[in-house]
Amino acid sequence: MPWQAFRRFGQKLLRRRTLESGMAETRLARCLTTLDLVALGVGSTLGAGVYVLAGEVAKDKAGPSIVICFLVAAVSSVLAGLCYAEFGARVPRSGSAYLYSYVTVGELWAFTTGWNLILSYVIGTASVARAWSSAFDNLIGNHISTALQGSVALHVPQVLAEYPDFFALGLVFLLTGLLALGASESALVTKVFTAVNLLVLGFVIISGFIKGDLNNWKLTEEDYQLAMAETNDTYSLGPLGSGGFVPFGFEGILRGAATCFYAFVGFDCIATTGEEAQNPQRSIPMGIVISLSVCFFAYFGVSSALTLMMPYYQLQPESPLPEAFLYTGWASARYVVAVGSLCALSTSLLGSMFPMPRVIYAMAEDGLLFRVLARIHTGTHTPIVATVVSGIIAAFMAFLFKLTDLVDLMSIGTLLAYSLVSICVLILRYQPEQEIKTGEEMELQEEMITTESEKLTLRGLFFPLNSIPTAVSGQVVYVCSSLLAVLLTALCLVLAQWGVPLLSGDLVWITVVVLLLLLIIGIIVVIWRQPQSSIPLHFKVPALPFLPLVSIFVNIYLMMQMTAGTWARFGVWMLIGFAIYFGYGIRHSLEEVKSKQRSRKSRAKTGSIYVHRV
Repeated sequence: MPWQAFRRFGQKLLRRRTLESGMAETRLARCLTTLDLVALGVGSTLGAGVYVLAGEVAKDKAGPSIVICFLVAAVSSVLAGLCYAEFGARVPRSGSAYLYSYVTVGELWAFTTGWNLILSYVIGTASVARAWSSAFDNLIGNHISTALQGSVALHVPQVLAEYPDFFALGLVFLLTGLLALGASESALVTKVFTAVNLLVLGFVIISGFIKGDLNNWKLTEEDYQLAMAETNDTYSLGPLGSGGFVPFGFEGILRGAATCFYAFVGFDCIATTGEEAQNPQRSIPMGIVISLSVCFFAYFGVSSALTLMMPYYQLQPESPLPEAFLYTGWASARYVVAVGSLCALSTSLLGSMFPMPRVIYAMAEDGLLFRVLARIHTGTHTPIVATVVSGIIAAFMAFLFKLTDLVDLMSIGTLLAYSLVSICVLILRYQPEQEIKTGEEMELQEEMITTESEKLTLRGLFFPLNSIPTAVSGQVVYVCSSLLAVLLTALCLVLAQWGVPLLSGDLVWITVVVLLLLLIIGIIVVIWRQPQSSIPLHFKVPALPFLPLVSIFVNIYLMMQMTAGTWARFGVWMLIGFAIYFGYGIRHSLEEVKSKQRSRKSRAKTGSIYVHRV
């Protein structure tokens, strides 16, 4: 009896949601075009980082080779983007990575993904709102911060901000009201701000190529000494490295690429529009791929222009573009840059706020969060309660808290979502073709899997008899993918935490890495030999199983770079989430309701058979 209770509990945690193929009925308004999705993706991804990040990475990590850093980072991001694109074509619903996990790896993982996406969007919204406030304040001479610090300063260091940010509070409330008006109105504002941002970046790129000097990609020790003699503040100069185009070597490119990877975070907001896009199975894949391409060319062009205009060791990380224009004699261009920066922050803020209520709505509609959060406004067809509640929480965070220490939490949530989407694509591609199933049909399928799995042989792992996926081959890939996730996590942990002894030739760690690699390669070969599904989709990830696995490796490795303090805060957040899930979600889940209804029908059917026999 205890074993049966434990088994039923485990089945609840791993139960998967069933979906109808194609577009289903939705309570939201299908009003977004492909252009709207591209603008949303570009606006969310191409935020203020393009005005700041290039200077920071170029000065201290990569020099002119920052253009290669952005290329490497773009390729890594595209791997995750392609996985999102296939799922957007396969599962055109709201919920993004949360829903993708629910239909593939089960309810507990889905809740974990959704809960972390909410965290990422809340912190992202609050931090961008404070950045917008700070940028505007800096533009008018820091009058706002000076007045607030003198009158209503908060004296709780390391926890609260130096002063309550009324400007950021009002900004988040304003955009919450805009989002509540409707998706089409939000998309229109996003398109306007994104267009202005791209025009400003185009001006920066063209100006940089006109005023730039190729000698800034060939700097030597003599140039560095001359710069030291000319400047009064030698501390403002960054390191020279070895000079030239790659002054900090291959290691510098990798360090820079790891930082630049976060510049491409944000495109996943497109995947939350599955129930508001007019043609989601076509628009979502196209929106993701086009927005990532536009962002790459923008980052590539700005970083090239910046390092051509000014020696990389003289860049100012806080405001690289205004300083670069000042260096070339175009000081007035800083006002154009300021306008572009505010527009970029505005679209980034909308990009963080737009998907947040959609994920909350999807989770609440499935019963994993409180049902009231799934309420839809009858006039605007927006998730009104989820929009207002998430806006209030984000506004409160922006108003009071110092968010610099929490931004890494945003990265963990996003990278975890990327990893799960990649592994879900890997699993689903090797599953047998199936239409929507009732609960009884799913239970029957599980029984068939159990029966057929007895016929599985070692030869069948490498030389399957069928050319199309079967229940057995699908289970093989499911188990192998789970093992791969564990092994890749172990490998990334070793590389991230014990990389120094590994590079110094420590035999123990080299042996561990070699064994892990052999196991990983063996499991990849087993997956590769299994038959793939031939279901036609508007978009499919190429080169399976390799591209999703590379994406998973990159994401997990970046997660392992986080500090112990960040992981501790992540643990606290997850404890809060699990308290909600085990206290409410597991009992009110829509799948739980369906399961109880099936049980009642089954008992009623059994009773009627018994009565008939009597």
